[in-house]
Amino acid sequence: MRPRPHVMQLEPYQPGKPLDALQRELGLSDIIRLSANENPLGASPQVLQAIQQFLPQIHLYPDGACQHLRHALATFYQLPPDHFAFGNGSDELIHFLGLAYLEPGDEVIVANPSFVRYDATALLNNAVLHRVPLTADYRHDLPAMLAQVNARTKLLFIANPNNPTGTLVYRDEVEQLLDTLPEHVLVVLDEAYFEYVDHPDYPDGLNYVRAGHNVVVLRTFSKAYGLAGLRIGYAIARPEILAPIERVREPFNVNAVAQVAAAAALGDQEHIRRTRTLNRQGLEFFYQLCEQLGLRYIPSWANFVMIDVGRDSRAVFQALLRRGILVRTGDIFGMPTFIRVNTGTPEQNARFAEALRAVIHP
Repeated sequence: MRPRPHVMQLEPYQPGKPLDALQRELGLSDIIRLSANENPLGASPQVLQAIQQFLPQIHLYPDGACQHLRHALATFYQLPPDHFAFGNGSDELIHFLGLAYLEPGDEVIVANPSFVRYDATALLNNAVLHRVPLTADYRHDLPAMLAQVNARTKLLFIANPNNPTGTLVYRDEVEQLLDTLPEHVLVVLDEAYFEYVDHPDYPDGLNYVRAGHNVVVLRTFSKAYGLAGLRIGYAIARPEILAPIERVREPFNVNAVAQVAAAAALGDQEHIRRTRTLNRQGLEFFYQLCEQLGLRYIPSWANFVMIDVGRDSRAVFQALLRRGILVRTGDIFGMPTFIRVNTGTPEQNARFAEALRAVIHP
Protein backbone atom coordinates (compact mmCIF):
# COMPACT_ATOMS: atom_id res chain seq x y z
CA MET A 1 0.00 0.00 0.00
CA ARG A 2 1.44 3.33 -1.05
CA PRO A 3 0.01 6.68 0.04
CA ARG A 4 -0.03 9.63 -2.30
CA PRO A 5 3.49 11.16 -2.23
CA HIS A 6 2.32 14.72 -1.66
CA VAL A 7 0.37 13.63 1.43
CA MET A 8 3.60 12.39 2.97
CA GLN A 9 5.03 15.92 2.69
CA LEU A 10 2.64 17.01 5.43
CA GLU A 11 3.70 17.00 9.05
CA PRO A 12 0.90 15.65 11.25
CA TYR A 13 -0.52 18.16 13.67
CA GLN A 14 0.97 17.55 17.10
CA PRO A 15 -1.50 18.50 19.82
CA GLY A 16 -0.11 19.45 23.20
CA LYS A 17 -0.32 17.02 26.07
CA PRO A 18 -3.45 17.26 28.24
CA LEU A 19 -2.90 19.54 31.22
CA ASP A 20 -3.51 16.76 33.74
CA ALA A 21 -0.85 14.60 32.07
CA LEU A 22 1.63 17.50 32.10
CA GLN A 23 0.91 18.17 35.76
CA ARG A 24 1.59 14.55 36.69
CA GLU A 25 4.74 14.48 34.56
CA LEU A 26 6.15 17.66 36.09
CA GLY A 27 4.83 17.15 39.62
CA LEU A 28 2.79 20.36 39.48
CA SER A 29 -0.63 20.97 40.99
CA ASP A 30 -1.62 23.62 38.45
CA ILE A 31 -0.58 24.67 34.94
CA ILE A 32 -1.86 27.81 33.23
CA ARG A 33 -2.31 27.27 29.49
CA LEU A 34 -1.50 30.47 27.62
CA SER A 35 -0.58 28.66 24.40
CA ALA A 36 -3.86 28.02 22.59
CA ASN A 37 -5.44 31.50 22.25
CA GLU A 38 -8.49 30.46 24.28
CA ASN A 39 -10.86 32.87 25.99
CA PRO A 40 -9.94 32.91 29.71
CA LEU A 41 -13.51 33.90 30.59
CA GLY A 42 -14.81 30.72 29.00
CA ALA A 43 -18.20 30.56 27.34
CA SER A 44 -21.11 32.84 28.15
CA PRO A 45 -23.38 31.66 30.99
CA GLN A 46 -26.18 31.76 28.43
CA VAL A 47 -24.30 29.13 26.43
CA LEU A 48 -23.97 26.82 29.41
CA GLN A 49 -27.68 27.17 30.13
CA ALA A 50 -28.62 26.45 26.50
CA ILE A 51 -26.42 23.35 26.43
CA GLN A 52 -27.92 22.05 29.67
CA GLN A 53 -31.43 22.47 28.32
CA PHE A 54 -30.52 20.73 25.06
CA LEU A 55 -28.80 17.65 26.53
CA PRO A 56 -31.93 15.42 26.54
CA GLN A 57 -31.95 15.71 22.71
CA ILE A 58 -28.41 14.52 21.99
CA HIS A 59 -29.70 11.16 20.77
CA LEU A 60 -31.01 12.97 17.67
CA TYR A 61 -28.96 13.74 14.58
CA PRO A 62 -28.01 17.41 14.21
CA ASP A 63 -29.59 19.72 11.69
CA GLY A 64 -27.34 19.16 8.69
CA ALA A 65 -28.04 22.63 7.30
CA CYS A 66 -27.55 24.46 10.65
CA GLN A 67 -30.82 26.27 9.97
CA HIS A 68 -31.34 27.88 13.38
CA LEU A 69 -27.76 29.15 13.57
CA ARG A 70 -27.82 30.12 9.90
CA HIS A 71 -30.82 32.39 10.43
CA ALA A 72 -29.38 33.79 13.66
CA LEU A 73 -26.20 34.80 11.81
CA ALA A 74 -28.20 36.14 8.87
CA THR A 75 -30.10 38.43 11.25
CA PHE A 76 -26.96 39.40 13.14
CA TYR A 77 -25.04 40.37 9.99
CA GLN A 78 -28.03 41.47 7.88
CA LEU A 79 -27.16 39.03 5.09
CA PRO A 80 -29.27 36.40 3.32
CA PRO A 81 -29.17 32.94 4.93
CA ASP A 82 -27.63 31.39 1.80
CA HIS A 83 -24.44 33.42 2.38
CA PHE A 84 -23.25 31.05 5.15
CA ALA A 85 -21.53 27.65 5.28
CA PHE A 86 -20.50 25.82 8.44
CA GLY A 87 -17.60 23.66 9.51
CA ASN A 88 -16.15 21.67 12.36
CA GLY A 89 -14.06 24.71 13.15
CA SER A 90 -12.89 27.06 10.42
CA ASP A 91 -10.04 24.56 9.90
CA GLU A 92 -12.54 22.26 8.18
CA LEU A 93 -13.75 25.07 5.95
CA ILE A 94 -10.17 25.71 4.83
CA HIS A 95 -9.97 22.00 4.00
CA PHE A 96 -13.25 22.23 2.08
CA LEU A 97 -11.95 25.17 0.04
CA GLY A 98 -9.08 23.01 -1.15
CA LEU A 99 -11.36 20.08 -1.99
CA ALA A 100 -13.81 22.32 -3.81
CA TYR A 101 -11.45 24.53 -5.78
CA LEU A 102 -7.98 23.03 -6.20
CA GLU A 103 -6.78 20.71 -8.93
CA PRO A 104 -3.21 19.34 -9.25
CA GLY A 105 -0.98 22.10 -10.52
CA ASP A 106 -3.18 24.95 -9.32
CA GLU A 107 -1.46 27.53 -7.16
CA VAL A 108 -2.08 28.86 -3.65
CA ILE A 109 -0.53 31.98 -2.12
CA VAL A 110 -0.03 32.39 1.63
CA ALA A 111 2.00 34.60 3.94
CA ASN A 112 4.92 33.14 5.86
CA PRO A 113 4.52 32.67 8.75
CA SER A 114 0.78 32.39 8.94
CA PHE A 115 -1.81 29.74 9.84
CA VAL A 116 -0.43 26.35 8.84
CA ARG A 117 -3.73 24.88 7.64
CA TYR A 118 -3.52 27.04 4.50
CA ASP A 119 -0.35 25.16 3.56
CA ALA A 120 -2.05 21.86 4.28
CA THR A 121 -5.00 22.45 1.96
CA ALA A 122 -2.59 23.22 -0.88
CA LEU A 123 -0.39 20.19 -0.29
CA LEU A 124 -3.31 17.78 0.20
CA ASN A 125 -4.66 18.73 -3.20
CA ASN A 126 -1.27 18.60 -4.95
CA ALA A 127 -1.30 22.32 -5.61
CA VAL A 128 1.74 24.57 -5.87
CA LEU A 129 2.24 26.58 -2.68
CA HIS A 130 3.83 30.03 -2.68
CA ARG A 131 4.89 31.20 0.78
CA VAL A 132 5.52 34.96 0.74
CA PRO A 133 7.58 36.32 3.66
CA LEU A 134 6.06 38.93 5.93
CA THR A 135 7.32 42.50 5.81
CA ALA A 136 9.97 43.79 8.21
CA ASP A 137 7.19 44.78 10.62
CA TYR A 138 5.66 41.27 10.47
CA ARG A 139 2.68 42.14 8.26
CA HIS A 140 1.35 40.53 5.09
CA ASP A 141 3.23 41.83 2.05
CA LEU A 142 0.24 42.14 -0.25
CA PRO A 143 2.18 43.62 -3.22
CA ALA A 144 4.60 40.68 -3.06
CA MET A 145 1.70 38.24 -2.81
CA LEU A 146 0.05 39.91 -5.81
CA ALA A 147 3.30 39.51 -7.77
CA GLN A 148 2.97 35.72 -7.37
CA VAL A 149 -0.44 35.62 -9.04
CA ASN A 150 -0.62 33.94 -12.44
CA ALA A 151 -3.11 32.05 -14.59
CA ARG A 152 -2.96 28.98 -12.28
CA THR A 153 -3.58 30.87 -9.03
CA LYS A 154 -6.82 29.76 -7.37
CA LEU A 155 -6.66 30.72 -3.68
CA LEU A 156 -4.98 33.59 -1.83
CA PHE A 157 -5.20 33.44 1.97
CA ILE A 158 -5.01 36.47 4.25
CA ALA A 159 -5.24 36.00 8.02
CA ASN A 160 -6.36 39.31 9.47
CA PRO A 161 -5.22 39.58 12.24
CA ASN A 162 -2.43 37.22 11.36
CA ASN A 163 -1.61 34.17 13.44
CA PRO A 164 1.07 34.04 14.87
CA THR A 165 2.05 37.72 14.69
CA GLY A 166 -1.24 39.46 15.55
CA THR A 167 -0.63 42.09 12.87
CA LEU A 168 -3.14 43.64 10.46
CA VAL A 169 -3.49 44.44 6.82
CA TYR A 170 -5.39 47.68 6.38
CA ARG A 171 -8.46 48.65 4.40
CA ASP A 172 -6.68 50.49 1.57
CA GLU A 173 -4.23 47.61 1.11
CA VAL A 174 -6.99 45.00 0.83
CA GLU A 175 -9.05 47.15 -1.52
CA GLN A 176 -6.10 47.79 -3.79
CA LEU A 177 -5.45 44.05 -3.93
CA LEU A 178 -9.08 43.22 -4.72
CA ASP A 179 -9.22 45.88 -7.44
CA THR A 180 -6.12 44.39 -9.09
CA LEU A 181 -6.65 40.64 -8.83
CA PRO A 182 -7.96 38.72 -11.84
CA GLU A 183 -11.42 37.19 -11.60
CA HIS A 184 -10.20 33.59 -11.29
CA VAL A 185 -8.55 34.18 -7.88
CA LEU A 186 -10.58 33.58 -4.73
CA VAL A 187 -9.41 35.61 -1.73
CA VAL A 188 -9.91 33.96 1.66
CA LEU A 189 -10.04 36.52 4.49
CA ASP A 190 -9.55 34.52 7.68
CA GLU A 191 -10.95 36.71 10.45
CA ALA A 192 -10.74 34.26 13.34
CA TYR A 193 -9.74 37.07 15.73
CA PHE A 194 -11.77 39.94 14.27
CA GLU A 195 -13.86 40.39 17.44
CA TYR A 196 -10.72 41.64 19.20
CA VAL A 197 -9.87 44.34 16.64
CA ASP A 198 -10.72 47.99 17.26
CA HIS A 199 -8.41 49.60 14.69
CA PRO A 200 -10.18 52.28 12.60
CA ASP A 201 -8.60 51.01 9.36
CA TYR A 202 -9.51 47.37 9.87
CA PRO A 203 -11.20 46.06 6.71
CA ASP A 204 -14.39 44.18 7.61
CA GLY A 205 -14.48 41.38 5.05
CA LEU A 206 -18.28 41.39 4.93
CA ASN A 207 -18.18 44.68 3.05
CA TYR A 208 -16.37 42.93 0.19
CA VAL A 209 -18.87 40.06 0.21
CA ARG A 210 -21.72 42.57 -0.02
CA ALA A 211 -19.91 44.38 -2.86
CA GLY A 212 -19.75 41.16 -4.90
CA HIS A 213 -16.00 40.50 -4.74
CA ASN A 214 -14.59 36.99 -5.04
CA VAL A 215 -14.04 36.80 -1.30
CA VAL A 216 -14.72 34.18 1.36
CA VAL A 217 -14.68 35.40 4.96
CA LEU A 218 -13.90 32.82 7.66
CA ARG A 219 -14.97 33.38 11.26
CA THR A 220 -15.17 31.14 14.29
CA PHE A 221 -16.80 30.63 17.66
CA SER A 222 -13.57 29.17 19.07
CA LYS A 223 -11.80 32.39 20.07
CA ALA A 224 -13.72 35.33 21.53
CA TYR A 225 -16.90 33.29 22.00
CA GLY A 226 -15.05 30.67 24.05
CA LEU A 227 -16.34 27.56 22.25
CA ALA A 228 -13.01 26.03 21.18
CA GLY A 229 -13.95 22.63 22.58
CA LEU A 230 -17.09 22.42 20.42
CA ARG A 231 -15.36 23.19 17.10
CA ILE A 232 -17.64 25.41 15.06
CA GLY A 233 -16.69 27.94 12.43
CA TYR A 234 -18.44 29.51 9.47
CA ALA A 235 -17.76 30.94 6.04
CA ILE A 236 -19.50 33.96 4.54
CA ALA A 237 -19.60 34.48 0.78
CA ARG A 238 -21.92 34.72 -2.18
CA PRO A 239 -23.95 31.50 -2.53
CA GLU A 240 -22.38 30.56 -5.87
CA ILE A 241 -18.96 30.58 -4.15
CA LEU A 242 -20.23 28.45 -1.25
CA ALA A 243 -22.11 25.93 -3.43
CA PRO A 244 -19.02 23.78 -4.15
CA ILE A 245 -18.25 23.69 -0.41
CA GLU A 246 -21.73 22.31 0.27
CA ARG A 247 -21.01 19.54 -2.23
CA VAL A 248 -17.79 18.38 -0.56
CA ARG A 249 -18.70 18.69 3.12
CA GLU A 250 -19.67 15.62 5.09
CA PRO A 251 -23.30 15.29 6.22
CA PHE A 252 -23.87 16.41 9.81
CA ASN A 253 -20.35 17.86 10.02
CA VAL A 254 -21.32 20.28 12.80
CA ASN A 255 -22.64 18.60 15.92
CA ALA A 256 -25.93 19.57 17.50
CA VAL A 257 -24.53 20.83 20.81
CA ALA A 258 -22.14 23.13 18.95
CA GLN A 259 -25.00 24.61 16.93
CA VAL A 260 -27.07 25.31 20.03
CA ALA A 261 -24.08 26.78 21.85
CA ALA A 262 -23.09 29.02 18.93
CA ALA A 263 -26.58 30.48 18.59
CA ALA A 264 -26.69 31.21 22.33
CA ALA A 265 -23.20 32.72 22.22
CA LEU A 266 -24.17 35.03 19.39
CA GLY A 267 -27.01 36.32 21.53
CA ASP A 268 -24.72 37.45 24.36
CA GLN A 269 -22.73 40.34 22.94
CA GLU A 270 -22.13 41.69 26.44
CA HIS A 271 -19.89 38.67 26.99
CA ILE A 272 -17.93 39.66 23.88
CA ARG A 273 -17.55 43.21 25.20
CA ARG A 274 -16.18 41.88 28.50
CA THR A 275 -13.85 39.60 26.56
CA ARG A 276 -12.51 42.48 24.45
CA THR A 277 -11.93 44.67 27.50
CA LEU A 278 -10.10 41.93 29.36
CA ASN A 279 -7.98 41.17 26.32
CA ARG A 280 -6.94 44.77 25.73
CA GLN A 281 -5.96 45.09 29.40
CA GLY A 282 -3.97 41.89 29.11
CA LEU A 283 -2.09 43.05 26.03
CA GLU A 284 -1.22 46.37 27.67
CA PHE A 285 0.01 44.45 30.72
CA PHE A 286 2.25 42.29 28.50
CA TYR A 287 3.61 45.34 26.67
CA GLN A 288 4.55 47.01 29.95
CA LEU A 289 6.16 43.78 31.14
CA CYS A 290 8.27 43.57 27.99
CA GLU A 291 9.38 47.16 28.35
CA GLN A 292 10.36 46.55 31.97
CA LEU A 293 12.38 43.49 30.94
CA GLY A 294 13.90 45.12 27.86
CA LEU A 295 12.24 42.62 25.50
CA ARG A 296 11.04 43.36 22.00
CA TYR A 297 7.44 42.45 21.12
CA ILE A 298 5.09 42.67 18.16
CA PRO A 299 2.05 44.86 18.91
CA SER A 300 -1.01 42.65 18.42
CA TRP A 301 -4.65 43.06 17.45
CA ALA A 302 -5.53 39.50 18.45
CA ASN A 303 -5.60 37.85 21.90
CA PHE A 304 -1.93 36.93 21.97
CA VAL A 305 1.44 38.59 21.61
CA MET A 306 4.77 37.45 20.17
CA ILE A 307 7.64 38.29 22.53
CA ASP A 308 11.28 38.13 21.48
CA VAL A 309 13.02 36.60 24.49
CA GLY A 310 16.43 36.97 22.85
CA ARG A 311 17.36 33.31 23.22
CA ASP A 312 16.24 29.83 22.25
CA SER A 313 12.46 29.82 22.65
CA ARG A 314 12.40 26.11 23.49
CA ALA A 315 14.67 26.66 26.49
CA VAL A 316 12.41 29.48 27.69
CA PHE A 317 9.35 27.31 27.04
CA GLN A 318 10.75 24.54 29.25
CA ALA A 319 11.76 26.96 31.99
CA LEU A 320 8.28 28.53 32.03
CA LEU A 321 6.64 25.12 31.99
CA ARG A 322 8.55 24.06 35.07
CA ARG A 323 6.98 27.11 36.73
CA GLY A 324 3.49 26.08 35.63
CA ILE A 325 3.12 28.32 32.57
CA LEU A 326 2.46 26.86 29.11
CA VAL A 327 3.21 29.09 26.10
CA ARG A 328 3.95 28.46 22.40
CA THR A 329 7.47 28.39 21.00
CA GLY A 330 8.28 30.53 17.98
CA ASP A 331 10.61 28.08 16.25
CA ILE A 332 7.65 26.34 14.61
CA PHE A 333 6.88 29.65 12.90
CA GLY A 334 10.49 30.28 11.84
CA MET A 335 10.91 32.75 14.73
CA PRO A 336 13.23 30.80 17.05
CA THR A 337 13.77 33.51 19.68
CA PHE A 338 10.07 34.36 20.10
CA ILE A 339 7.37 32.92 22.32
CA ARG A 340 3.66 33.40 21.69
CA VAL A 341 1.52 33.94 24.78
CA ASN A 342 -2.20 34.58 24.88
CA THR A 343 -3.83 36.89 27.39
CA GLY A 344 -5.40 35.37 30.48
CA THR A 345 -7.16 36.63 33.56
CA PRO A 346 -5.29 39.29 35.57
CA GLU A 347 -4.17 36.56 37.99
CA GLN A 348 -2.90 34.35 35.17
CA ASN A 349 -1.11 37.27 33.51
CA ALA A 350 0.57 38.12 36.82
CA ARG A 351 1.77 34.53 37.23
CA PHE A 352 3.18 34.59 33.71
CA ALA A 353 4.97 37.88 34.45
CA GLU A 354 6.51 36.48 37.63
CA ALA A 355 7.68 33.37 35.81
CA LEU A 356 9.07 35.26 32.82
CA ARG A 357 11.00 37.64 35.08
CA ALA A 358 12.54 34.64 36.86
CA VAL A 359 13.54 33.07 33.55
CA ILE A 360 14.90 36.21 31.86
CA HIS A 361 16.69 37.59 34.93
CA PRO A 362 17.40 34.57 37.18
